[in-house]
Amino acid sequence: MTVRVSEPREPEMDSVDLQVLKTSINWMSQKSGVLLVTVIKTWGSSPRPEGAMLAIRDDGVVVGSVSGGCIEDDLIIKVREHGITRRSPEVLTYGVSADEAHRFGLPCGGTIQLMLEPLHDGSEVTRLVREIESGNLIARHLDVETGRVTFDTSHVSSRVSYDEKTFTVVHGPLYRLLVIGAGQLTDYLTQIALGLGYQITVCDPREEYLHETLAPAVAITREMPDDAVRAMNLDARCAVVTLTHDPKLDDLALMEALRTPAFYVGAIGSRSNNAARRERLKLFDLEDAQISRLRGPAGLYIGSKTPPEIALSILAEMTAAKNGVPLSDLVGVQEAKERADGRPDSLPRSVEFLNSSCQLV
Repeated sequence: MTVRVSEPREPEMDSVDLQVLKTSINWMSQKSGVLLVTVIKTWGSSPRPEGAMLAIRDDGVVVGSVSGGCIEDDLIIKVREHGITRRSPEVLTYGVSADEAHRFGLPCGGTIQLMLEPLHDGSEVTRLVREIESGNLIARHLDVETGRVTFDTSHVSSRVSYDEKTFTVVHGPLYRLLVIGAGQLTDYLTQIALGLGYQITVCDPREEYLHETLAPAVAITREMPDDAVRAMNLDARCAVVTLTHDPKLDDLALMEALRTPAFYVGAIGSRSNNAARRERLKLFDLEDAQISRLRGPAGLYIGSKTPPEIALSILAEMTAAKNGVPLSDLVGVQEAKERADGRPDSLPRSVEFLNSSCQLV
């Protein structure tokens, strides 16, 4: 019998943005003034992405960040000296000149544009948090002239947009992660992935694998992996990682996931096991181009041995794929190990330590 627990509960780890919003609500409940600062756009290199948020209380206390620290310091000084006096949003630009860029820690000529929004009851921050925690993807539209807020739950392609009249930020589970297997490694992988803002589903039909240690925000399904992949209707904002080491489960998920636009499909295991897996996948009528998308052994070569380190390795590779960052073959597990095999001081090839749970080759 399939048991599906899909309702997200109160997460143990908030994403950075959710933490900013929740803290803002708490400050407002204490009758404090709150200024919400959001990155509209950046030119040149920037330490924080568009949509990143910072909240400043009227006494200068902050949560979140929009830069490496210098811009935060300047905003804090402004609030402490003048308070939060504006009642409507304001656009502020830093780093237009080379001197300003150097002062605020931006690259020479770099620029960052910010929306400064004094929060009030009509800002609808409580509703926004409620929608996010319900797993909904929602666009918050801010009228820059009046400060009025409206919401839109229809599909939105870009996270941040600004046309000088309306400032829109899309909140919620922009990225989804399906993990096959509910073992110890899954605990660490999902904890970190929650902090990265993923909406997570763990699939494991094996009743003996308990899920009580998983964070409450993680959805659990006991259906078969291929059914779970089809049910999620994966798109280009989805990732799939198989962690069971059981071909009867991992292969079912992979044969479906590799047919989808998912930006990352990875499988843990030794090099020999992954080579055998690729051969098996050919039996499912997958094309070579589809099989070539499989990242296995999943992760970057960082000397991982423990479950937390392996989780970090996998999520680092996943993050690079999500951000469109090309990685050298030298940092991949398989390529790096093959190079290491040629060194006299390399680990014996008879044992796979990295990202394979110490399985024998």
